[in-house]
Order: sequence, then structure tokens, then C-alpha cells
Amino acid sequence: MSKEINELNFPGDVKYTKDHEYALLEGDTVKVGLDDYAQDQLGDIVFVEMPEIGDTFKQGDVFATVESVKAVSECYMPVGGEITAINEELEDEPELVNSDPYGKGWLVEIKPGDVAEMDTLMTSEACLASLKAE
Repeated sequence: MSKEINELNFPGDVKYTKDHEYALLEGDTVKVGLDDYAQDQLGDIVFVEMPEIGDTFKQGDVFATVESVKAVSECYMPVGGEITAINEELEDEPELVNSDPYGKGWLVEIKPGDVAEMDTLMTSEACLASLKAE
């Protein structure tokens, strides 16, 4: 069952895309994953197809696909950069994206090409406001 909008978790230290990926700046890298709304809408996630370490993407590029019992969904890069880590735990436990999207359920870590691209993303307040407007 889907959560109500007021039940969704949008941490304030995280930036969001209109497609419901998130970007969390940690030092000189950015953790990327699906936000609480995206994982909730997808339902039970059964497989995540990841890029390779060293791959580079521009902001907005498709970098991964997530397969749930309902659908296959493309994931778009919130900021451009080089993949420095992938969450290998998701190979055996893709459901971590559902249970802990901002913690153990992250998808990739990147070294951003231009950290200023973070400023083009939405705050948690803006993300919630756009969901309420839908």
C-alpha cells in the first residue's frame, strides 16, 4: 500500500530531482539513490542494474534501472560525475532500496564534475510541495 504524502521521508540535508532521485553531498562525493516517494510508488524492488565504477554521466543521464514487482524504472543522474562506488549489497538485497532508501539503499556514489549542479536540485520542502501539487 502506498504511503500518504505526509508519511514520506524527505531528509533536509538531501537534494532531490523532479524524477525522485536524491543526491547527498558527503565531503567531495555525492551519494545517489531513489527518494522515499519513488521507492514507495515502485513497490517491492527485486533487481537493480548498476553502472560500472569509472563510468561517467552527465546530469540527467540514465545511470541505472530498478526493477520492481510492478515495473522497470530508469534512474537519472541528479548531478554529473564519475561513479566511484556502487552499492554491491543491492545485488543480494535489492529490497534495501525500499526499507532504507537514504541509508543502506543508496545506489551509487559519484565524484561530481561540477558540485554547483547540486544547486539546481530541489530542497525537501520544494520536493514535498511539488508532490502535493500533483
